[in-house]
Amino acid sequence: MIIRLLDFETTGLPPKAQVIEVGICDVDTETRKVGEPFSMLCNPKAVIDPAAKAGHHITEADLADAPPLDIAFRKMQEGNFDVWAAHNAPFEREFFKGGDKPWICTLKAARQVFPEAPGHSNQVLRYYLGLPVIREIADLAHRAGPDAYVTAHLIVALLDAGATVEQMINWTGGPSLLPTVQFGKHRGKKWEQVPYEYLTWIEGQANMDPDVKHTAKHHINLRRGRAH
Repeated sequence: MIIRLLDFETTGLPPKAQVIEVGICDVDTETRKVGEPFSMLCNPKAVIDPAAKAGHHITEADLADAPPLDIAFRKMQEGNFDVWAAHNAPFEREFFKGGDKPWICTLKAARQVFPEAPGHSNQVLRYYLGLPVIREIADLAHRAGPDAYVTAHLIVALLDAGATVEQMINWTGGPSLLPTVQFGKHRGKKWEQVPYEYLTWIEGQANMDPDVKHTAKHHINLRRGRAH
């Protein structure tokens, strides 16, 4: 089975952002071989937010001679592969649904398999897991091809740790449990340390991230279970 890792760089954040670079990298699940990453700039003829430029360092001038997005999208779908994957796949899926192929979110999978990691960005996991990447490629973080390449090695680490493709697809379809709080006055704490009143406050927030609400509800139920 071939998993195709996908990464986008964009003009900013959804829903108004547009894709300005696509990157892919394939993994053979049987041999665990990571292929050569491919990336391609594309020009949506849109203004790039300064905060986005600060991350990927792509400017409007870099896109002057780049092809339109539809050409880049056709290119990234060439060849034979079975599954799409991305780190924080909901972001990529804001721009590209992937047709009828299933998706793996390596962020959700890593939270399941490596809950003790100090963070779950692909670069933190790269160093925590000692992924055998080529530095000349992997060090160019926040560019589409290199990020897809690092995440391809993360897929191999997840498979080697015992996660199956089917499990990772299933985890992707639902909310995931977060190991630590990533916002607010309890930022950095394990969820077991968060006061019960704060958990119930999170549960009642209509616009809270689904993974955050799922984690809060999980720990509320744990404490209610212990109380009985």
